[in-house]
Amino acid sequence: MDNLSVDHLIGIKNLTKEDIELIFKTADSFKQVINRPIKKVPSLRDITIANLFFENSTRTRLSFELAEKRLSADVVNFSASSSSVKKGETLIDTVNNILAMKVDLVVMRHPNPGAAKFLSERVKAKIINAGDGTHEHPTQALLDAYSIREKHGENFEGRRVVIVGDISHSRVALSNIFCLQKLGAEVMVCGPTTLIPKHIDKLGVKVEHNLRNALEWCDVANMLRIQLERQDIKYFPSLREYTMLFGLTKDLLNSLDNEITIMHPGPINRGVEISSDVADSDQSIILQQVENGVAIRMAIIYLLASKIDRN
Repeated sequence: MDNLSVDHLIGIKNLTKEDIELIFKTADSFKQVINRPIKKVPSLRDITIANLFFENSTRTRLSFELAEKRLSADVVNFSASSSSVKKGETLIDTVNNILAMKVDLVVMRHPNPGAAKFLSERVKAKIINAGDGTHEHPTQALLDAYSIREKHGENFEGRRVVIVGDISHSRVALSNIFCLQKLGAEVMVCGPTTLIPKHIDKLGVKVEHNLRNALEWCDVANMLRIQLERQDIKYFPSLREYTMLFGLTKDLLNSLDNEITIMHPGPINRGVEISSDVADSDQSIILQQVENGVAIRMAIIYLLASKIDRN
């Protein structure tokens, strides 16, 4: 299969296993490109991409922008925090204005779940969801799974991954669960009872409230940050208490019988969910995730751009 089965990347839920494997195979080629002295290819020279960020983002926006420029696309950046949205302009007005500028593809981050789907049903451009509220963050899940594949091999069957932290408020967690399960991995979530959704076991994931037990079970631990900006009430007594129970330290890592791989989607709260010496250790692949993010986003943009109707 050389084509994605979808016209937009709204969420991992909409992708097939074959779609994910095609994205990985395409990213392999682009990874070679970004490690060459000349890091650009002319693949999308006639394509215009708009980055619409209705929520603050540094890493994801920069990663997309770099991916687009590596593919030689024309890039338009739009930040809602300094735009007409503050003056009451609606999402559809904003997008229609941008599409009037003949944009082919839109990368959008929005605080409302479903915003990317809403858009994909109303505009001609291809849409990539760069995070919609607490719903999904598909490119992050793809780069996480790609990084695991790079470290542990292509076969995910029987691979055990634990996602630790603020599962309730994390779009990364949901997309990771969907992605890893489609590839055949076993998934566990770990965190305080207050930060784990009530019926998450219905997604086929294991639930654990003891960090040591979770770490002894897994091959890979993906440590999520506490999303204080999404929490309207207190879900645990203090950050200090959270760190004592769910913070990953070098002492804890060294006391395990198994050597596990450590991941983090960033930005890291050093000393809260993960200590600096763990983040910077040989077992951490956090910087590889950042590099792989550019290759994965190049692959997705390239594959969706091939479906653009040029008439």
